[in-house]
Amino acid sequence: MLIALVIFLVLAAVYLFLICPSLSRHNDEKILKGLFIAHRGLHNKDEGVPENSMAAFGRAIDGGYAIENDIHLTKDGEIVVFHDDTLDRVCGVEGKVEEKTLAELKELKLLGTNEQIPTLKECLELVDARVPMLIEFKVVGGNTKALCEKANEILKDYKGLYFVQSFYPGVLGWYKKNRPDICRGQLSTAFKGEQFHKQLLGCLVSNVVARPHFVSYEWKYYKKLSRRITALLGATPVCWTLRSREELDSSEPHYKTYIFENFIPNK
Repeated sequence: MLIALVIFLVLAAVYLFLICPSLSRHNDEKILKGLFIAHRGLHNKDEGVPENSMAAFGRAIDGGYAIENDIHLTKDGEIVVFHDDTLDRVCGVEGKVEEKTLAELKELKLLGTNEQIPTLKECLELVDARVPMLIEFKVVGGNTKALCEKANEILKDYKGLYFVQSFYPGVLGWYKKNRPDICRGQLSTAFKGEQFHKQLLGCLVSNVVARPHFVSYEWKYYKKLSRRITALLGATPVCWTLRSREELDSSEPHYKTYIFENFIPNK
């Protein structure tokens, strides 16, 4: 019995070490808590405002909402704001963002509108520190270092408030080492039925690399043990992506920050 107890305590200690977030709190977490963040901007396809577009970001600013967006590295080393790895769903053409130059991407239109794929620079110029930004880093083909370095080159002189997040722990590890002044968050979900390494990510064991200040988790998995423990250990609990008032009501007891789309939350 004693041996079993010792083994259990050792395994529990290892588990806690792996999933432990940053034990030092970031000043910007005070602002993060309570934010309603418009997922890919305040977009509405039916109204001709596509996701991750300048129009969607402008609407979010007008509504006083923080903005979540996604960044990719182009073939010629520029940073563009776009969610998917491939271009077919949003732009109707084959190919990956990373396979195209900025000039080639600028020829495309978003969801049949006249909106183009924005660059990160264009997005920052539009936002101009008026609302906070939550920037998700999209890693493709092991380009973590190049993506982080180029994004940091653009963001280092930006005067507004922004947070960084990613499903890829290497991004947060890079920020932990090179930009500890930036509030960083681990994106995750339960990854039910997915590959084993993704399920490990869902258990947040990658926190040993990232040591995030906040954990951004799919809202419906609020009961996930690892998510709850990281919140108890101090990580700000952020949820994604709410699509109705009912989902928001279900999430409010478990999270402090809310990423939403397709409805307007009461603030």
